[in-house]
Amino acid sequence: MAGVAGLTILLVAVWVPYVEPVKDAGILGQFKFLTKPGPWILLIAVFTGNTGIFSWWSYVSPWLQHVSGYPSGSVPLLMMLAGFAMVVGSLAGGQLTDHWRSTGTAGLGQCLSVIGLAMVFFAPGGKSTTAIFTFIISFALFFISTPQQLLMTEAGQGGGELIGGAAVQVAFNLGNAVGSMVGGGTLTLSHMNYRFIALGGLPFAFAATILLLVYSLRYETNTDALQRLQPLNV
Repeated sequence: MAGVAGLTILLVAVWVPYVEPVKDAGILGQFKFLTKPGPWILLIAVFTGNTGIFSWWSYVSPWLQHVSGYPSGSVPLLMMLAGFAMVVGSLAGGQLTDHWRSTGTAGLGQCLSVIGLAMVFFAPGGKSTTAIFTFIISFALFFISTPQQLLMTEAGQGGGELIGGAAVQVAFNLGNAVGSMVGGGTLTLSHMNYRFIALGGLPFAFAATILLLVYSLRYETNTDALQRLQPLNV
């Protein structure tokens, strides 16, 4: 971990351009942006979206074994597939955010997670289908990350940029914890039917999609997104 951290510092020093220091707005000034409703809508969207996905992700290993019949020894390979999907999703989400509306990118990723969770519950559980669902939901999880981070940083302009970026992680991790509880609750109610973990998360993921739509319509209007829109091959 120390080696990776050192490499990260080196790559940042070499590749990341100089950025003007964040304005010193004082302790209270850093939190001033949270007096507006827009950032709270974003934070709740991050929280509910992660709650939905982690209702499933928290129990992905037994889901793969009980629903699709994968042996336990195959689970690490499927986790590698999920990790690859996260990397691809992060790169694709970042590219699309550069060329399109940030909330639109986040909303698109959230829609993918809704579709993936719905397929986990409604579609037959076979080895090929569960692998595909694992890829889709993992891809969506990190596809959403970049635009949401950017939106919160922009919302905190004027001294609250760092708090905005940190607040996303707080909402993200809170969603992880609550998602595990939701998944566990659905398992209890369904007598340990692992397909129901996705059903428990669906309302939360859908709520996040609606919240992002509301934010886009109310707080991200009059942008130059259409002028910046470019064809993108992912």
